[in-house]
Amino acid sequence: MSVIRVPGPVRVLVVEDDAVIRRAVQLFLERYGYEVAVAADGLAGLEAFRADAHDLLILDVMLPELDGVGLCRRIREESLVPILMMSARGDALDVVAGLEAGADDYVVKPVDTAVLIARIRMLLRRASFQRPEGAQKPSTRSPHSQAGADRSGAMTLDRSGAVSLHKAGAGPVDRVRAAAPHMLVFGDVTVNTTGLEVHRDGRPVPLTPTELRLLLHFAAAPGIVQDRRRLLREVWDYGWEGDTRVVDLCVLRLRKKIGADRIETVRGFGYKLVRD
Repeated sequence: MSVIRVPGPVRVLVVEDDAVIRRAVQLFLERYGYEVAVAADGLAGLEAFRADAHDLLILDVMLPELDGVGLCRRIREESLVPILMMSARGDALDVVAGLEAGADDYVVKPVDTAVLIARIRMLLRRASFQRPEGAQKPSTRSPHSQAGADRSGAMTLDRSGAVSLHKAGAGPVDRVRAAAPHMLVFGDVTVNTTGLEVHRDGRPVPLTPTELRLLLHFAAAPGIVQDRRRLLREVWDYGWEGDTRVVDLCVLRLRKKIGADRIETVRGFGYKLVRD
């Protein structure tokens, strides 16, 4: 079933089994003008996600029926909607598991309300950044899911002129080059910087908004080492000290999609996009 997102208040789905926390988060977000739906367990959260359109999901890690990591993984099979995980303080393994499953960020419980709002705004801003003027709000449905579905809050990368431009290239690309003013080519990876589309060997690559921002940041300075903390500031919009594992795990996911050898680790410093 296609779920169409209509213009209106930003919609947030909160999946949290603790009734007190769930209600507190709901009331707090509603006070800031968000439209909030809630669910008390993972299966109910999955059903709520599929039944309606949401701009952002907040998932607790420890959920009955289906835990937050499993729920995140199921959602990522269908959608690129921004996901914020909540973890009990000290549960580092839960945080890592959530990020590896496809979450975009996390907060630690008890949640500082100012940080929660900052993270939500950051994820929403990241999900809608640099959309071409006049373009329709992009779908968050994965290219592998039902065609025509349109959930707001992230980008579905589909076929465009980037495919033909890539195929028109003669022979391997030895260095990064612009196939057009808005096209960058790194080996078999083509990046359309205005259409916000990525292809690998002529096939569309589905990237979450965070992964796309990270790739565009690397593409703006190929061969230049990017420090993890700088990436947190410039890609994740962190104005405070953040956990660099977020960067490491996002790079790991990006490598799986565009090629493990495309992003090089510079030990002790950070990462760089390989030119050749």
